[in-house]
Amino acid sequence: MNVTTDFRVIQDHDHGYQQAYPRAVTLTAAVCAILFSIVGVLGNLVTVIALMKYTRLRRHATTAFVISLSISDLIFSAVNLPLTASRYLNEAWVLGETLCQIFPLFFYGNVAVSLLSMVAITVNRYVLISKSDIYAQLYTNRGITIMLIAIWVVSFSLLLPPLTGIWGRLGLDSRTFSCTILQKNGKSPKKMLFVIGFVIPCVVIIVSYLCIYWKVRQSRKKLEAHMVNGGMRRNTGFQRREDSRVTKLMLTIFLCFLLCFLPLMLVNVVDDKVKIPILHVVASILAWASSVINPFIYAGTNKLYREAYRQVLCPITSSKSNIPVKPTGSHSSKISSHQIT
Repeated sequence: MNVTTDFRVIQDHDHGYQQAYPRAVTLTAAVCAILFSIVGVLGNLVTVIALMKYTRLRRHATTAFVISLSISDLIFSAVNLPLTASRYLNEAWVLGETLCQIFPLFFYGNVAVSLLSMVAITVNRYVLISKSDIYAQLYTNRGITIMLIAIWVVSFSLLLPPLTGIWGRLGLDSRTFSCTILQKNGKSPKKMLFVIGFVIPCVVIIVSYLCIYWKVRQSRKKLEAHMVNGGMRRNTGFQRREDSRVTKLMLTIFLCFLLCFLPLMLVNVVDDKVKIPILHVVASILAWASSVINPFIYAGTNKLYREAYRQVLCPITSSKSNIPVKPTGSHSSKISSHQIT
């Protein structure tokens, strides 16, 4: 086996091929992991604080699931990315067996939490638009708490088989110096987890947004008919625009998540023997970005979220420029403050 100063070369005795990691690639990955970790921790921490403090957003049931999504990204940025940076800097796992078990547990668990939080957001938007008569009954303080607990418990329970060694195992893959889900007795749950933890939630989200789109088109036609007959209330248009903006924002979050994570998921399934390791590195860097970009999307596309950030980052300026806003009466804010806090 020849090792040069430019490449990390690993001989795979089981499959008879060599894999090369250009040092420039591993250093780039390490730098990206460090930068994403810093930005991700700061951005998601500010997001959680801002959403919990800003009353207008706190009264929206959707906000609870956005906070869940932000906490998931915060954990990923604070735990997984620093460990990843060490892995690429050393081109080896040097942090011991315990952390090698924790790393994939938090990685895959947080991916599942993110997706299930987005499923909850999408279902919330669908019920709001299509079943508004039962919205307040479903999204009570107790109901939302149960949903949040279910999201986190189900997400990490999916990893119990490899964690306990019943089906696959969590450990070090020397070909990529990565701690991940490995085969045990020739069997691995990775593809099953891909279907249950990624494909099915994505299908649910896509179908839900298609249903929302169809319902919105129907509602728009009815509203146009009411406008012709002079039967539309003055503030109805504003209510629906606000709900529509939030729905579009959540769709943007999902599409960006899909863009970031789908390449990694596909690479892990299609190239599970890691015959093209550089492809895994590039796909991984793209996936890490998903834990960083959401705060920028919130701030860049929605004025309510911008105001929430402003209250945390520039409280004096925000208090001077904050003009009292009349209650919108939008369906998503009809749950009173004593129900959602």
